[in-house]
Amino acid sequence: MDEDCWSDVEFCRSTENWYCFSKTLAELEAFDYAKRTGLDVVSLCPSLVIGPLLQSTVNASSSVIVDCLKGDREVKLKLRNFVDVRDVADALLLVYETPEASGRYICDAYARQVSDVVEMLKCWYPAYKHATKFVQVSDGPLFSSKKLEALGWKFRPFEETLRDSVESFRASGVLD
Repeated sequence: MDEDCWSDVEFCRSTENWYCFSKTLAELEAFDYAKRTGLDVVSLCPSLVIGPLLQSTVNASSSVIVDCLKGDREVKLKLRNFVDVRDVADALLLVYETPEASGRYICDAYARQVSDVVEMLKCWYPAYKHATKFVQVSDGPLFSSKKLEALGWKFRPFEETLRDSVESFRASGVLD
């Protein structure tokens, strides 16, 4: 999937996926407003954002990793697209500071099977209980950040992002 792909608003409404519904409507409205007024609008569409926390509570995205480290949580096994929050911040600055940036940009760094993420975490952090309840679900689509990368965007290795995420969770007491 690339910048030409949009969420189906009616599907989001019918499945009550209000998060996706509201983000799509907001982005559509921003581009419509830009067209009417001549305002230069650029949007960044990140995949599942993980990385170090700025707060002491876990957001929905980070809970995907936290759930892998706690044996009492059900984990959905599927291919997931991840991006580091620090790389998202870099991408936002890049599109803001690059005059030729225009339109939409997918911001995705890595596609990983959740089962592989669980295995990495087991190797690196064997003292945790780790997930034991799994449900297989269909894989998400693959995303392409080629347009963003053509502007010069770079992202850190997945292993660094995953380790820094866990260390942040540990420091904030999320895993206690």
